[in-house]
Amino acid sequence: MSWSSFPKVELHLHLEGGAPPAFIRGLAKEKSVDISKIFTEDGSYAYRDFVHFLSVYEAATSVLQSPEDFRRLTLAVLEESASHGVVYSETFLSPDFCGGRDLAAWRDYLAAIADAAYEAERKFGITLRGIVTCIRHFGPEKARETAICAAETVGPFLRGFGMAGDENIGTPADYAWSFDCAREAGLGLTSHACEWRGPDEVRQTLDALKVSRIGHGVRAHTDDALIERVAAEGIVFEVCPVSNVTLGVFPSMAKHPIAKLRDKGVKVTVSTDDPPFFHTTMTREYEALEQAFRWGEEDFAALNETAIAAAFCDEETRAKIRQRLTSGT
Repeated sequence: MSWSSFPKVELHLHLEGGAPPAFIRGLAKEKSVDISKIFTEDGSYAYRDFVHFLSVYEAATSVLQSPEDFRRLTLAVLEESASHGVVYSETFLSPDFCGGRDLAAWRDYLAAIADAAYEAERKFGITLRGIVTCIRHFGPEKARETAICAAETVGPFLRGFGMAGDENIGTPADYAWSFDCAREAGLGLTSHACEWRGPDEVRQTLDALKVSRIGHGVRAHTDDALIERVAAEGIVFEVCPVSNVTLGVFPSMAKHPIAKLRDKGVKVTVSTDDPPFFHTTMTREYEALEQAFRWGEEDFAALNETAIAAAFCDEETRAKIRQRLTSGT
């Protein structure tokens, strides 16, 4: 069957990473900024490996310079997501890229993003909620400033706090203060872990940051004791299969451990991560999983229920989305 219209929930989407290349090229032209080197001849993003991907990502975001730019970005990303059946999405937002962690500036950016999200809900039928992320390779001190921005702006739209970036920098415990700050403000907690480092990265993240969700987590599948703990504690993995294969974390979809993790009782969900960078969509994710593991409607419905149960939204929103998932609209 065609999966494009199947209603979906996505928990792991970087807002800037969802920017269509044409949108970024258009903004660069408007601002007379030359970032032509980050694109291939066919117009897509060009990078060699994960570290280079991070630099290309930051170059692309450099043309996003105002709240209005982010308002336009949000509409573009949500229109694309909705076209692939996404009815609820959570996106990572970084005050680092929205006003340099200045609280007053961050409020302006957040207001523009939230306004665009509500407009997209009216136009495209997709609901968005925000998760502030500190950037690990920017260091613990800047993460504290980011956490304060999050704690001061928690509300109906901003629901979570997390960490992204290069997990080879430092340890999760270095960022404990920031997560404690966010927790005290009532934000849901998630963190990227175990995409590149081994299983102990998940263990350290759970112990030090006390998150309920892990971004990726996929290398943990080799540690049976850890997987038993993850399953017993109900920790949710935000898995991004095509991203993992594209970046070489696993050689192919057939070798991806998402099915093994699920079979061992881990709560897994499916997301796109940075879709245009990895030439993916939620439709493609479903198609790839169907082909690799013969998953069908019941499997994807179960994944969506796991996702909406783990979402950081309020209960009224959760009930509304559940109704859309069960009705198929």
